Amino acid sequence: MSFFNLFKIAWAALLRNKGRSLLTMLGIIIGIASVIAMVSLGQSSQESISAQISSSGTNLVMVMRASQRSGGVNIGSTNVQTLKDTDAEAIVERVPGISMASPQVTSSGQIVYGSNNWPGSIQGGNADFLEIRKFEIASGSNFTEQDVLNSAKVCILGQTVVENLFPGGESPLGKIIRFGKIPMRVIGVLKPKGQNQMGQDQDDVIIAPYTTVQKRILAINYIHMIVASATTESMVNQAGADIEVLLRQRHKIKAGEDDDFQVLTQQ
Repeated sequence: MSFFNLFKIAWAALLRNKGRSLLTMLGIIIGIASVIAMVSLGQSSQESISAQISSSGTNLVMVMRASQRSGGVNIGSTNVQTLKDTDAEAIVERVPGISMASPQVTSSGQIVYGSNNWPGSIQGGNADFLEIRKFEIASGSNFTEQDVLNSAKVCILGQTVVENLFPGGESPLGKIIRFGKIPMRVIGVLKPKGQNQMGQDQDDVIIAPYTTVQKRILAINYIHMIVASATTESMVNQAGADIEVLLRQRHKIKAGEDDDFQVLTQQ
C-alpha cells in the first residue's frame, strides 16, 4: 500500500473521530509543553542557585566550631573556645591551596544613629574579609591591617542598614553610629548583594575589624570561625582536607578523638 493511500485512510479516520483526535492532540501538546516548562524551570533554578553560591565565593572554605556532646546529648558549639586567630594565620602560611584567610566573629545588637535605630548584626574580619566573602565597596574604603591591630572603632555598612539609619538619603560616610554602647565611625558602604541561598538578607550587616568586635563588643579571646579562599575552585576539597590535618595538630587532638572544629565548603 502506497504512502498516499495510508495518508488518506489516516485522514479519513481523523475526520470521523474529530473529538477523540482533538483530545489526543491536546494531550500530546500539553505533555510536551509540560516537559519543556519543567526543563526550563530546572535550568533557571540551577542558574539562580549557582549565582547565589558564587556571590558568597565558590572558593570559600569555612572552619567552624564543632558541636559538643555531654552524656549523649548534643549541647552545641557555644562553649567551644579553641579556635584562635593564630589558626587563621597558620592556615595561610602552611596550607598551599589557601590564598587568604580571615578570623570571623559575630554579634547582634541595636544599631543607632541620631533618632533612628535598627536591630542588626556585626561581623568582624581582617582586611581580606571583604574579598573572601565577595563583598564590594560602593563608596568609601575598607579598613586596614593597622585598624585590625589597633581594634579601631571603624565600620562598613550594608545597604539595608544604610536605608534604615539614613532614610533621608544622607551619606553615612564619616558619621558616628553606635552599635550597642560602642561608637563607630563609618568609613565605607557596601554594594548590594541581596538574599543568599537560605533567604537571608546579605545587606543587613555591619563589617568591622575582628579585633574590635572581639575585644570591645564581645570581650572574648577566641574567634567564632575562619573563612578562607582557595587558590582555585578545584583546590577547595584538598585545601579543606589539609586544614583538618593542620588544625588537629595545632589543637593537639589525638587519634580517635573528635575534632573541636568542622570544615565546610560551598561544594
